[in-house]
Amino acid sequence: MTHTYPVRVYYEDTDMGGVVYHANYLRYIERARSDWVRKLGNDQNAMREEGIVWVVRRVEADYLASAKFEDELVVETEVVSLSGVRLTMSQLVLRGETEIFRATVTAVCINRTGKPIRLPAEIRALM
Repeated sequence: MTHTYPVRVYYEDTDMGGVVYHANYLRYIERARSDWVRKLGNDQNAMREEGIVWVVRRVEADYLASAKFEDELVVETEVVSLSGVRLTMSQLVLRGETEIFRATVTAVCINRTGKPIRLPAEIRALM
């Protein structure tokens, strides 16, 4: 199942040339992941109260084209693989049919001391 998340490019997202600053694509895909897990029913505030948080372990990114001020983009998120300890997702940023950014993101859960832990069974069931 693919989750879609709309993004509009604002002036603050761009450099002096009106092109989206490269780090902002990471913000766009983070927002899309947060929206996706919320819609799945994963309460990240409740997880944090239990001492468990999601963290990004790895991002592999390809910048394919430029987005510009006022562009309407869509971030597509899809699970690539899920194990007992990690979730790997594919995330695409599209302007219409044009793919402008692609990332493979690996997320894990850690406890209060920062140690990696198994993904809670209820989280794996949601995915």
